[in-house]
Amino acid sequence: MNVASLTIAELRRSYLSGDLSPSEALSSIAVEIDQKDNAIGGYLSFDLDRALADAANIDLSLPLGGIPIAIKDLINVEGHPCSCASKMLHGKYTSPYDATVIRKLREAGAIPFGRTNMDEFAMGSSTENSGIQICRNPHDTTRTPGGSSGGSAAVVAGNTAIAALGTDTGGSIRQPASHCGVVGLKPTYGRVSRYGLVAFASSLDQCGPMTKTVADAALLLEVISGRCDRDSTCLNEDVPSYTGAVGKDIKGLRIGLPAEYFAKGLDPAVKDRIEAAIKTLESLGAEIVPVSLPNTEHAVATYYIIATAEASANLARFDGVRYGHRAEADDLIDLYKKSRAEGFGEEVKRRIILGTYVLSSGYYDAYYLRAQKVRTLIRRDFEEAFQKVDLIVSPVSPTPAFKLGEHHSDPLAMYLADIYTISANLAGICGISVPCGTVSVDGKALPVGLQLLGKPMGEIDLIRAAHAYEASGDAG
Repeated sequence: MNVASLTIAELRRSYLSGDLSPSEALSSIAVEIDQKDNAIGGYLSFDLDRALADAANIDLSLPLGGIPIAIKDLINVEGHPCSCASKMLHGKYTSPYDATVIRKLREAGAIPFGRTNMDEFAMGSSTENSGIQICRNPHDTTRTPGGSSGGSAAVVAGNTAIAALGTDTGGSIRQPASHCGVVGLKPTYGRVSRYGLVAFASSLDQCGPMTKTVADAALLLEVISGRCDRDSTCLNEDVPSYTGAVGKDIKGLRIGLPAEYFAKGLDPAVKDRIEAAIKTLESLGAEIVPVSLPNTEHAVATYYIIATAEASANLARFDGVRYGHRAEADDLIDLYKKSRAEGFGEEVKRRIILGTYVLSSGYYDAYYLRAQKVRTLIRRDFEEAFQKVDLIVSPVSPTPAFKLGEHHSDPLAMYLADIYTISANLAGICGISVPCGTVSVDGKALPVGLQLLGKPMGEIDLIRAAHAYEASGDAG
């Protein structure tokens, strides 16, 4: 039996029945990684001995007792490497502490196991920007798994992990979940602590679960959510029973259909799958209501000004003195230049330069300040829409997974592929990608994700609707 093909719920039942022990499960998953991951490249590292030591005294009665969880390689786990898939940190940094989400996982009995591949410092939509190794889509290894949490999506989809954590700054959980055919949930900004995440864009980043089922995502979210004194942006709110939303019907739920998300550029086959899923939601009792998000057309430009500005500030610390790769140099200025030039990849450099430019004297008002004002308009669009509806439905990505290298020479085309996901981060709302079938491309069945967006702190309705759709069997 391939243990890694099980869901969290299935593995827990195996533990409690005595059919399997955590150490046996870990050893089985390690065998799967050894056999499969050379072709996928989803893991940057894993430490079986450390995981077995963690498993020795696990309380199986805990919500995640003995469950191995793969961790995106920008989340700090004490004693584990944390490279952000960058030459700047690879082989040079071992975390001395646990991120809050890791502490909460451990308290629930989970075992962090494996560091997953990603776009360097989470900057990308394909995991092609990894500075360590390429990552491929398990459904077609000539294609990307999406990004930046591409490794987390790939290992869950490829059955070399039970579940994983990812981060979402502009769609980096939902888009790879869509491309790999798994569930990916981006929580409301502040619902989950960011303490211990290496920051890309601090006002946008959120950590969330990537799983095989909506029920597993609900359980993981319930565990990692909640207040954190070490993160001033973390909301001081009680955590509701997200698992209690699983199995609830959606009769009377109002779901908004934004015209702007079904305009030119959406692949016809993807559109057909999304429209079929919407009909299924309607047949389950949901009411489909037209809504408008008129500032959607400005979202990409707004996001890539704000995100790069924050990235420029956050990555200033990686200079060869305080953190990371240290180059041979003649003087201090030369040290800074060479260390950053050698340590950072092409896409990270591009975003640092763009972010520094929009924050520079004479351009701050024209770009950064204006982008913040448009961000407010985008947030208001959602506020007005959510006065009429409980959720919003849309595609996750305009196309299925694209070929490796397809957008390499045209970064703008890559940026535009984020059109359906980035607005949720700008507005700080929650969202989920749930598999809604496949489309045939070059003889391969490629997954498509259905996106549901919820009000701030609206994860209950999000999980309720996503599970109802999943349980309908429409996705196959």
